[in-house]
Amino acid sequence: MAELSQEEIDALFNAGGKPGNVSSKKKVETCNLGKSKTMSVEQVRIVNTLHESLARRLGDSLFTYLRVGFEMSLTSVEQLRFGEFLSRIPELTYMASLHVQPIDARALIQADCKLAFRILDLALGGSGAESADVAREMTEIEEQVIETVMRLIAQELQVTWAPIVPFEIQFEQRQPLGQVHGLMLPSEKILSLNFEVRLLDLRGALTIAVPGVVANALLRKLAAQRSFVERIPSRNMRRRIRESILDSYFVADLSLPPSPLSVRELLNIKPGSVIALPNRADQPVHLNIAGRPMFEAHPVRKGNCKGARIERKSAFRAAEESK
Repeated sequence: MAELSQEEIDALFNAGGKPGNVSSKKKVETCNLGKSKTMSVEQVRIVNTLHESLARRLGDSLFTYLRVGFEMSLTSVEQLRFGEFLSRIPELTYMASLHVQPIDARALIQADCKLAFRILDLALGGSGAESADVAREMTEIEEQVIETVMRLIAQELQVTWAPIVPFEIQFEQRQPLGQVHGLMLPSEKILSLNFEVRLLDLRGALTIAVPGVVANALLRKLAAQRSFVERIPSRNMRRRIRESILDSYFVADLSLPPSPLSVRELLNIKPGSVIALPNRADQPVHLNIAGRPMFEAHPVRKGNCKGARIERKSAFRAAEESK
């Protein structure tokens, strides 16, 4: 056995290895704790698919509520810290909190101020043409009106998540920017769902910030359930689906195109009142299929039955087919 000198023994203990490793150096790599536990590519794909469905549902629901073209699309899904999320928000914006039960957590909805005022104007019977450049705080009455839209968003989010996690999601209250810092810790990792909204000629952003405890529960369930992974149906399955759709029923009704009425006119309505609308009597009305104006038609009668004589496709349907 070879004997080591005192210098070689000291070098060996200092290196923590064998004599051949005396001159070796440890490789040190930096670790960014803020990037830990990020979503995998597969998780991002499934979360995108899930919330693209949410965007379509919200587009349909808000189109029915506002009676104007309302399109919504998912632009990105990202994980970031709550403090970083708040640093991106402009000073003048609309924010509201959602209460998620049974976890007892708070999520946030943030919308561009111009988008919120456009929705307000349309909900109050306006045309929405003069509300894009509004830059002020909302009144209490305006906050109560837009709460209806926020409750609708909370409801559609709950329905979208229901097959995965049975959360109860309710609108809580408007949150001024100076008060939202207490809802979550600045270092808490959140899931940010970013949407683009197209309303008439306006494009605006809407974001749903999901706290980490809710996002983790959602991701765990998504990992356990593969039902949201897209599957290519067989030819026989496609045929059965087509046959089932052909035997389905959709509600059809005739309605006048949307016409703005002032609050004064609404308050004066009583039995026997006649409301003058800007639509000509000889112009066609909307034939709605499942709440969407698909055709322009004239009301007709055949015997004791009412009907519709279709004249042409509606502008809404033509726009949908051109996409």
